Amino acid sequence: MRTAFKIYVARFKGGDMAKKVDHIGILVGNLDEAIKLYVDCFDAEVDKIETIPERGVKAAVLSLDQGANLELLEPLPGSNMSKVLDKRGEGLHHITFEVDDVDRELSRLSGIGIELIDKKAHPGLEGMVAFIHPKSLRGVLVELCQKI
Repeated sequence: MRTAFKIYVARFKGGDMAKKVDHIGILVGNLDEAIKLYVDCFDAEVDKIETIPERGVKAAVLSLDQGANLELLEPLPGSNMSKVLDKRGEGLHHITFEVDDVDRELSRLSGIGIELIDKKAHPGLEGMVAFIHPKSLRGVLVELCQKI
């Protein structure tokens, strides 16, 4: 018996929903070593390095010639992110989609039953951001980012 499968490909339509993948967040144990690795392997350029105490990380934004940027995240000692690193190890942390209005998207997503971590946008490394709970997105932590 032959089974047919339909594969649906999501396309970013712009407008009120996700415009593009902005960056991929990667949790690392040592930011300096991770920066060197990604620069050496992919010829990435370091755009910004900043400590964000309220999020419990020191972060670096690395740009590539095309496509999404990389955001390397080293947990600060004693932070919740440090606990995540201890429990899960290094690797993919989140995917970020750029949107026009984070709060409007949060309201829309909540209205269709999506569980949110953040009910309201807050300042992030490159604009206003908010996270969607991975339970609602098949185990993937998603961040929404509004450039300002």
